[in-house]
Amino acid sequence: MVKVGLTGGIGAGKSEVSRLFAACGAVIIDADRISREVVEPGTFGLDAIVAEFGAEILGPDGTLDRPKLGALVFSDTERLAALNAIVHPLVGARSAELEREAGEDAVVVHDVPLLVENGLAPLYDEVVVVDASPETQLDRLVRARGMDEGEARARMAAQATREERLAVADVVIDNDGPLEDLEPQVRQLWKRWTS
Repeated sequence: MVKVGLTGGIGAGKSEVSRLFAACGAVIIDADRISREVVEPGTFGLDAIVAEFGAEILGPDGTLDRPKLGALVFSDTERLAALNAIVHPLVGARSAELEREAGEDAVVVHDVPLLVENGLAPLYDEVVVVDASPETQLDRLVRARGMDEGEARARMAAQATREERLAVADVVIDNDGPLEDLEPQVRQLWKRWTS
């Protein structure tokens, strides 16, 4: 098994790289997807978040109102730490379970937005960082995702810096250019991991 940690700042293009690895045959363990799964209605995770932040962070249907919770935590480091203390252990346990199910010959790509922030680099055989300039990230968040510029900047500021991410990288995938530049970089890595 080859265990890869894939990360990148918000708007850097990590999800697109993850999709390309999946198309090559990698087993993708997506921390964001798992973080939504562990806070679905009826889970311990959602109960713990409501206990910490109050029932007002629930939507009318009883699901987590992510935009409302995001607005609370992304500008307040203490609130963000409280949320992470609830969600991260649950995500870690589910990720480990999925990795065990992958099989000995698998290339397992852990898609982890907060890999650097949580000191997870040592858990992987290689850390791949999808890199884009802060200007590119901001443009993508505002133009492509429709975020308010202030919210986009707050989300970027809540993550590790570009320099911190690059410091843990074994491999850097440059994503400042067009999407078609990504596939050759991904295929080259895939070939190395599976040869």
